[in-house]
Amino acid sequence: MKSLYRRYRPLKLSDVVGQEQVTKVLENSLKQGKTSHAYLFVGPRGCGKTSVARILAHELNGFPYEIEDDYVDIIEIDGASNRGIDNIRELREKVAIAPTKGKYKVYIIDEVHMLTKEAFNALLKTLEEPPAHAIFIMATTDAYKVPVTITSRAQTYTFKLASADVMFDFLKSVAQKEKINIEDEALKIVAKRGGGSFRDSLSLLDQISTISDGKITRDLVVSAMGLPQTEKIAELLNKYAASDTSGIAADLKDLWSSGIKPETLAEEMISCIIENPKAEHLPLLEKITEVRPPFAAAKLLVALSAQTTLSASITAPREVATNKPTVQPTTTAQPEKHEQEEAPRPTINSDDFNWDSFLASIKDKNDAIYAQLLKTKHRIQNGCLDIYPEKRVVKTILSRENNKRILIDETGGAVKVIIHEAGENPPEEKKDQILTKISDIMGGEVTNDGGASPF
Repeated sequence: MKSLYRRYRPLKLSDVVGQEQVTKVLENSLKQGKTSHAYLFVGPRGCGKTSVARILAHELNGFPYEIEDDYVDIIEIDGASNRGIDNIRELREKVAIAPTKGKYKVYIIDEVHMLTKEAFNALLKTLEEPPAHAIFIMATTDAYKVPVTITSRAQTYTFKLASADVMFDFLKSVAQKEKINIEDEALKIVAKRGGGSFRDSLSLLDQISTISDGKITRDLVVSAMGLPQTEKIAELLNKYAASDTSGIAADLKDLWSSGIKPETLAEEMISCIIENPKAEHLPLLEKITEVRPPFAAAKLLVALSAQTTLSASITAPREVATNKPTVQPTTTAQPEKHEQEEAPRPTINSDDFNWDSFLASIKDKNDAIYAQLLKTKHRIQNGCLDIYPEKRVVKTILSRENNKRILIDETGGAVKVIIHEAGENPPEEKKDQILTKISDIMGGEVTNDGGASPF
């Protein structure tokens, strides 16, 4: 049986939910026979960019759209896997060939921002003088990475994540059609956790639909999804405002031992702060948004344990912990400014670095880089991820500016990435000081985000 997401994928522009600012304009242009040779769909993942691109491609040619169909005149290209100049040159050679059945040959380029600079230049030449029968529909989550020379030659449409009300109504209609017996409060949690993404929300509903033969309640959903209770979130925020580091550490240890992931906890805390913003909690938002693998557990502990101010005009009330010396400032603004400037950047060692998670994240972004990383060893210490290639060609590939930027981005910006010479081996790792401090706070234990290093 197909998943809910595939069964409820829209087949017509009028079926698309929550993107009327796009679909209405496209419908009108189709009725008037006004088409562009290039479209750029911009928006977050899971909001319907690719689905609308496929629908538009079919409606431009008058083809009936079915999920499993395969028209030779509609060509889908993954920009992440076909990002080089040779791939675009091949496209340019084939674009001149007339369509077989339809009026247009439609090229859908997903994740177009992943193309290399040279590939963009080659694509530009086609967009400047396209054949009359060729139409390009490009989709991206990162519009700022697409050169202005490309965007200026395309009609740009901006997609948005669905609001909580729109998503709830949509999921409720699906639940009724699928005879999923779920109470509204439970469905609201699913809609919220889906983050406005139809794909993610339907996948969650699909998963939740199997947890009970009877009525699916709010408590069942909270338990099945590994979500912390609201009271626990409020308790953590209160301890953050009071600078109760030992209390925070104890609560985190308890939550993690119950199976709640640091990223999930951070997301719930962000939602709680946004729904009920208080001055003493606002400084936490700056750090807690960085809580993601690798090192998610350590990042969350550091974020909650370090009190900072959002700005000179917002001063959070503090309660000085008994194990900290009281410092008498000479002025009201300078001590906190100094604290922000001198605050040490957390450093993590290999015991808390989930290499497999890191590789999986890279694989989703770029298969070529992933393949090269399999030919390396690594060490992480003192805020640096040291990568040791086996061969010179591996070093050359990983050291390219665009590739190295991907490596840095996928660490969450927590470390500096260093590519060593080919054949060099990592030295014996030393105990990292920050983990020693974290271990002391946690009572001699440090939460691991996914297992020990494979090396």
